[in-house]
Amino acid sequence: MNRFSIVARRFRDDENGAAMVEYTVLLGIITVAVIATVVLVGAWVGTQWTTLQAALP
Repeated sequence: MNRFSIVARRFRDDENGAAMVEYTVLLGIITVAVIATVVLVGAWVGTQWTTLQAALP
């Protein structure tokens, strides 16, 4: 139990852990933005393709 206490105290005092959490949250936000952009652009391209296909004889 004492070893766990030492590891927990070291983790709490280490600021690299906080930076890692911040970068992880930032990476998650970027990932969601990229996925949303791909979905929206994909829908737009699909609509444009359908319009072009309908316009051709």
